[in-house]
This record gives sequence, structure tokens and C-alpha cells, in this order.
Amino acid sequence: MPAKGQKRRQQIVDTAKKMFIEQGFQSTHIGQVCEELNIARGTVYQYFGNKREILYAILESIEESIDDILDPDDLRDLLKDNPSQKDIIKFNTERITECVKAIIEEPIVIKLVFKDIVGIDEEVIERVDQFLKHLINIVSRDVEEIKKKGLYKKTLHADITAIILIGSIMLLVYQFDKEKKDVTDKEVINALVAHYFTGVLK
Repeated sequence: MPAKGQKRRQQIVDTAKKMFIEQGFQSTHIGQVCEELNIARGTVYQYFGNKREILYAILESIEESIDDILDPDDLRDLLKDNPSQKDIIKFNTERITECVKAIIEEPIVIKLVFKDIVGIDEEVIERVDQFLKHLINIVSRDVEEIKKKGLYKKTLHADITAIILIGSIMLLVYQFDKEKKDVTDKEVINALVAHYFTGVLK
């Protein structure tokens, strides 16, 4: 897509996203987005078939960001060198920090997960569930890889471990956002990581 088209697409996403949060999903209409941006409806339909597609584009964007952060090749390269527990903690602390930052950059995602946006329907909820399952799968994959190397407890259930970690991050971000606190504070991340590794390391 040409740079001009990418810029216009992002403007549509950003405007709709703000409206979804402020006035609710059902109460937001394509016409309002067009009015805010002073563009014709046809311009929006060049990029999106409906407002659900705009919402899904936001989820896809953060999925891609987290896929990049949790690149399996990076983990495999680390594991080839027989890392220590200290190396694993440092590596995963960096990954968790980057994931938290990626989620914070799209606050609508947390609001969707906690159904904190008025008017989201079953189809949207189903897409959010797919998003969460995707995150669980990639974190679970990492847990299995590290467990095979003997660095995590053999008794760990990878999916449950992934759900606990993701759930902790999501709730932490949600709660800190409500309280206007900085969830990226080093002490906060270190506390989260410390609790996580207490449960998983041998």
C-alpha cells in the first residue's frame, strides 16, 4: 500500500478507536468517523468493509507486534548456548517488558478483553477470544521449549502457565490504567517477573 494510503488507513483506525472507547462500539458509526476526518464514506470502504474490520485490524496489529517480540528463533538461539537460569530470567524479563509496552500502546485491547467497551457483540467477543488463544499458544510454545531444556519444572502445564502469565499481565495493565499508574515502572515489571519465575523455575 502506498505511504499515503497507509497514513489514511491509520487515521481511520485511530479515529474509530477513540470513538469506540469514548462512546461505545454500537454507538459509533462509519459516518461519524468520516465526519470527524472530513472524508467521504467511500474512502473508509476502500480500506474496511465495516467497523468490525477496523476493530479487527487493531487486534491483528498487536498480534503481529507480540509475534515479533516472542520470535521463537530468538528463544531457540538462546537455548542452543545452554543458558543459566539467570540468562532465562533476563531474556524473559525483556520479553515481558516489551509485551506490556505493546499492549499499553493499544489500550483498546485491554478494554476489549475485559469487555469494558459498551455495545461489543458476540462476533467481536469471539474475535477477542481468538486473540487471547493466539497469545496463549505462543507463550505456551515458549514454556514447552524451556521446559524441554530442563530449566523449568517438569510438572508445569504449559497452557495453564501461559494463561496465568497472560492473565496477570492483562489485569495488571487494566488495573494500573484505571488507577493512572505506570505499569512499565521497573519495580512493577520485576515484581511480576519474580512471582512468575518463583512458580516455574526448577
